[in-house]
Amino acid sequence: MCWNTQLSCLVHRRRRGRRRRRRRRRQSQCKQMNTNMKTRTKRSFSSMDFSWCLSFPIIVHFLLLVSLVCPVLSSSSSSPPSTEVGNGNDPVANQTLRPQEELKKFNFIRNHLQKINKPAVKTIQSPDGDIIDCVVTHQQPAFDHPQLKGQKPLDPPERPEGYKHEVEERSEEFQVWSMSGEYCPEGTIPIRRTTQEDILRASSVSTFGRKLRSRVRRDTNSNGHEHAVGYVSGEEYYGAKASINVWAPRVTNQYEFSLSQMWVISGSFGNDLNTIEAGWQVSPELYGDSYPRFFTYWTSDAYQATGCYNLLCSGFVQTNNRIAIGAAISPTSSYHGGQFDISLLIWKDPKHGNWWLEFGSGILVGYWPAVLFTHLRNHGSMVQFGGEIVNSRQSGYHTSTQMGSGHFAGEGFGKASYFRNMQVVDWDNNLVPLSNLKVLADHPNCYDIQGGINRVWGNYFYYGGPGRNVRCP
Repeated sequence: MCWNTQLSCLVHRRRRGRRRRRRRRRQSQCKQMNTNMKTRTKRSFSSMDFSWCLSFPIIVHFLLLVSLVCPVLSSSSSSPPSTEVGNGNDPVANQTLRPQEELKKFNFIRNHLQKINKPAVKTIQSPDGDIIDCVVTHQQPAFDHPQLKGQKPLDPPERPEGYKHEVEERSEEFQVWSMSGEYCPEGTIPIRRTTQEDILRASSVSTFGRKLRSRVRRDTNSNGHEHAVGYVSGEEYYGAKASINVWAPRVTNQYEFSLSQMWVISGSFGNDLNTIEAGWQVSPELYGDSYPRFFTYWTSDAYQATGCYNLLCSGFVQTNNRIAIGAAISPTSSYHGGQFDISLLIWKDPKHGNWWLEFGSGILVGYWPAVLFTHLRNHGSMVQFGGEIVNSRQSGYHTSTQMGSGHFAGEGFGKASYFRNMQVVDWDNNLVPLSNLKVLADHPNCYDIQGGINRVWGNYFYYGGPGRNVRCP
């Protein structure tokens, strides 16, 4: 009995021991399973987050959601968001804007592009990468202007007396896009399409297509703008004409330009300054390349709020279906080689008072309506011809951006750039020679000018220079 009792107790203790060991093993297995489950879950969610961050499309309308899921894309700055555009074309990588500000800015850009890129009846791909849209003439941007709504382009005006057509080959084929052999049909005009990248290259969205304000009087305090010009003043001017030598000067950075143009000017040189401008320019910021391009400009308030380049705002009315304002010019002149120039005529229509632009041998490009202006509704008080560059001093010294050919005036024909056959239009719509041409270079050690007159070229001058050199530090 005692033995049996002791044996029973021993068996009972062994069974309890086995049950405790099995319970401990199960608890240990459960803990391990829980640990493995947590690890797998953590890895799964981490992988999902990482995959989501990599694959989630960076679309403007989802920027707010991206900032929550992938915080690395949102700004860590607590300062107010900037509206300035960075150096690159990637708005996410180069902006410190919050998602709401990004959305607002890109909506603005989209709406602006829809405003200036009118519906096209035909599209032409230029060999240089430009896209040319053929837009119905009365649907062009000019007629978005409040005082031009509902209007249609006017008929050609009477040309100035004394005007002679110059014999110019390729008069309608001086632009790269026309080398495709395609043109816009009658009743339309060619407009260079503006892209989002064009706008993002601007120093800010609000300044796209506009000149930064600068002093028009040629002195050393011109906010980085430097000039070599010939000019006349002291009378009433109703237009101007010149042949402008075309080159492809080197521009050293995106925020500088080099141009050669005519100015018809009126006003007090204050906030009421009126100008009409036309010529060629190299502007990497505006066009994204280094080609010389045919351009126009206007302002009625000293470059503050009115006016723009080409057709980038309402104003200039284009009438020609063969010339695209803002398109690249070809051919260009070469040092010690062939020389190429374009002839431009600006004059005030005696009947309607609008300022017309003609290219080459009688090709009307279009006109600036008189209603755009205040002082220029009457006449100009000064006419200028010549070159202009922007010197940003980005590296702490004078820019190496070239003016004209990049060579000084003294090198002469085939080396230096020139203006020739300069004339003005008088009160009676007559083209007359310049009576008192003055020349001025505000930084002559960087860019200079030398004038002259002969029977073949009439009034002319050579101008330009290399920018930074031993005498222009």
